[in-house]
Amino acid sequence: MTKADIVEKIYEKIGVSKKESAELVELVFEIMKNTLETGDKIKIAGFGNFVVKDKADRRGRNPQTGEEIVITARKILTFKPSQVLKASINNL
Repeated sequence: MTKADIVEKIYEKIGVSKKESAELVELVFEIMKNTLETGDKIKIAGFGNFVVKDKADRRGRNPQTGEEIVITARKILTFKPSQVLKASINNL
């Protein structure tokens, strides 16, 4: 599913214009992005949690040369689905 598909579904279900639907989707994604950039969690009941985690420096190896390298620290985004979503996906 693409962002355009989400806009289309909102347009069909709510009945607002496609432009308003697109603005709504953009606004929700912008709020989510800004929240995650500050390091806060996003909890959506019945759906799941988005969490930003820190990964420390670690040693790695260049697969082409075999040379050891240091993989720099970075932040990663994780998603953990709720039990409700898991049950829904598994038709329980």
